[in-house]
Amino acid sequence: MSGPDTLEADASNFEKLASGVALVDFTATWCGPCKVLGPIVDKLATEFKGKINVAKLDIDKSPEIAQNFGVMGVPTLIFFKNGEVVDQHVGLLNEDALRKKLAKLAG
Repeated sequence: MSGPDTLEADASNFEKLASGVALVDFTATWCGPCKVLGPIVDKLATEFKGKINVAKLDIDKSPEIAQNFGVMGVPTLIFFKNGEVVDQHVGLLNEDALRKKLAKLAG
């Protein structure tokens, strides 16, 4: 379950989401670390609302997108600016570190 400002990414909206400034959290329901990271992503989605599109993409529901970006493990965070990947992180990231990455992306 996502927060009120976290978008759900899938094949129908992925290109539009990633065309601006965005963070996409590649996740899965069975992933323990994803369950830890999820609430942090949701909190920061609210904090950066209007500046960054923050979305979650379930790799089991949209495997082709995960494959296109070479996602081999979850959680994987991919940061986009103007449709281009500008940063990527695999694994857990604490709230402060993620906030700094988002602030840099928004700047």
